[in-house]
Amino acid sequence: MQGSEISVQAQEVLERFRRTGALLEGHFVLTSGLHSESYLQCALVLQHPQEAEAFGRALADQFRTQNIETVVAPAIGGLIIGYEVARALRARFIWTEREASRMTLRRGFTVRTGETALVVEDVVTTGGSTRETIEALESAGARIVDAASIIDRSGGRADTGVPRVALATIDVPAVASSECPACARHEPVTKPGSRSQ
Repeated sequence: MQGSEISVQAQEVLERFRRTGALLEGHFVLTSGLHSESYLQCALVLQHPQEAEAFGRALADQFRTQNIETVVAPAIGGLIIGYEVARALRARFIWTEREASRMTLRRGFTVRTGETALVVEDVVTTGGSTRETIEALESAGARIVDAASIIDRSGGRADTGVPRVALATIDVPAVASSECPACARHEPVTKPGSRSQ
């Protein structure tokens, strides 16, 4: 189900982002380092517990028959939605963090060999954070069932190495700074992402 879209809810998801001011326009540096003229600031929609719970339930519904034991999210962006998905699935929730520029399990979190895990993130652009989280889990022995996100902004092109779903899939161009029209116009750039570059 690479890049699949749950189309019944896609418009409602985007409307919730608009209503809470979480869909921004301007000149942004994304977590991936790419530039875009649109940015999805998930913190602005997930600050509302009822929105986070609704997104978490909608994602969890896609995995109810898969016997997910643990939901794992890359910090910091995936923490709230990962927790809500885990809560809806009645699964354990843990997260990965960057250490020496790599996603790792810290804080005493462990997985056992063969443990079934679902990786959840707020927004996927390139799939990099999800891939790194999957690598950390697989090297610890977990079996990754799927990956999921509220939004896939790659238009379905991001490769996480495992099947994935998103509540809404949109195609928002993200380019290197050398190809960025806003950079060419010398427009000021904002860096709202969660990863320190």
